[in-house]
Amino acid sequence: MTDNFQFNFINKTALVTGGVSGIGAATALAFKKAGAKVIVTGLTSQEIETAASNPDFSGIDIHQLDVTDSMAISKLASQIGTLDYLIHCAGMILRDAEHEPDNFDKVLNVNVSGGMRVTHALKPLLIKSKGAIVFIGSIMSIFGGPKQPAYSASKGAIKNLAMSLGAAYAADGIRVNAIAPGFVLTNLSKGARDNQTRNQEILSRTPMARWADTAEIADPILFLCSDAARYITGTLLIVDGGYSSQG
Repeated sequence: MTDNFQFNFINKTALVTGGVSGIGAATALAFKKAGAKVIVTGLTSQEIETAASNPDFSGIDIHQLDVTDSMAISKLASQIGTLDYLIHCAGMILRDAEHEPDNFDKVLNVNVSGGMRVTHALKPLLIKSKGAIVFIGSIMSIFGGPKQPAYSASKGAIKNLAMSLGAAYAADGIRVNAIAPGFVLTNLSKGARDNQTRNQEILSRTPMARWADTAEIADPILFLCSDAARYITGTLLIVDGGYSSQG
């Protein structure tokens, strides 16, 4: 979050799955800075330990969670008293290995079904708060990915899932949207950044000619949760530095 503007989420609670690293961590810290109570989840004990030892995560409630485990999700949901915002950042990519059917299923199970499991379990709390949900899509929500067919398919599904739940949950007062980041400075993107040819391809197609910082994705997520977006639901917000504007 820049110093030029501030969100106010005092007395609000946000849960960020996959909130211990990358875009998820930036989102969790942005909510914390805005005054919210923040709950984050991570998949591995190592991720949890790393986050817990990070002074920036002081005051953030950290849980280990596998979004493919319905019982674990139900257990976490039972421990949460109130919830205003649910942000789905948990996800995975296996790239070329996704052409194998078992790996294809694994990626979709985490990226799409995992989000739906968590949403279903926490929907009662969000009904009470008239809350908001944000899924993390990608520019792969609108493009194909020959090297990552499952990831691309999952992000395309996220777009339609946000549209479908946005329509389905409106009567309950819950807004549902998705955000489509472009190329972001995360550990997952390190390989592409280190590949001089691929990095140059990305930069030359991006009108803003740079990769996004994770905070530049977190801020639009907070916008979609804020009252400034109170009439926005069922949409995909593209945040890609203009990458998808190139024909």
